[in-house]
Amino acid sequence: MSTDELVASPGKRFAFTLIWTGILGWFAAFGLTLERIHLAANPNAALSCDINVWISCTKVMITPQASVLGFPNSIIGLGAFIFPIAVGFAILAGAQFKAWFWRCFTIGVSIGFMFVVWLFIQTNYVIHALCPYCMVAWAAMIPLFWRVITWAGAEGVFDVPVKSVKWFVNASESSWFYAAMTELLALVLIAISFWPLITTSFK
Repeated sequence: MSTDELVASPGKRFAFTLIWTGILGWFAAFGLTLERIHLAANPNAALSCDINVWISCTKVMITPQASVLGFPNSIIGLGAFIFPIAVGFAILAGAQFKAWFWRCFTIGVSIGFMFVVWLFIQTNYVIHALCPYCMVAWAAMIPLFWRVITWAGAEGVFDVPVKSVKWFVNASESSWFYAAMTELLALVLIAISFWPLITTSFK
């Protein structure tokens, strides 16, 4: 597909997925940013998302992983989650975008998903603490990624192996399944990693 070629509109379901995941992720980033400002103003403050020793925004915020680019990751989220919201509403308004735009958008969403996977690994296995707002942002990013990547592959926005085209077409219609399986896998990995702390919390 030529980069200057217009791509047919993905449709309303696609647009609504972009909008609700973008809004959910943005509010999670906004809430986390407010908590970060509160912590900066009062380092000894108990944040609303500090539930116990292993579910704690503070424990995650004070680590280097929480400021990868030298400022809080939540600020990245505030900017990044605006894009799917804007694109979703543009689609509902009848906008069509060229292939180069969808390629850039797909790459951006994919980078966001990989960043979330990295953050998940860091919090689950290195920091060994969970941030509630972060988990909400992850929960938004997962269905956003699967919806965009499967649609892009099915529509030929980027080249995929010929044998995988049918999979992308089918997956595009059931991206919710892959999103649900990814969310379930994340929950299972969290449960395994934190099981001793989980059982102790109920004693």
